[in-house]
Amino acid sequence: MEKTETRTLAEQYLKLGGTRQVMIDDNKTFVRQYEEEPSKAAEFWQEHIESLDQATREDVEFFLPSINADGNTDTTERTKT
Repeated sequence: MEKTETRTLAEQYLKLGGTRQVMIDDNKTFVRQYEEEPSKAAEFWQEHIESLDQATREDVEFFLPSINADGNTDTTERTKT
């Protein structure tokens, strides 16, 4: 399966130690950050993700670890429909 650009961005952010998590409710994404993250991850978010248009940014957020009740934080099993 070919990775999308948005999934690749999310994975790069997480590899840098990014701590943001997503809550998905009624197909809307809400990003939460409960822990401090490394400066490289914060810079990556600001430079590569925060500046995206809303729809593309939401696609990136979809691949962040989930804080939803199902406990599924493995984004490799998640597919965007």
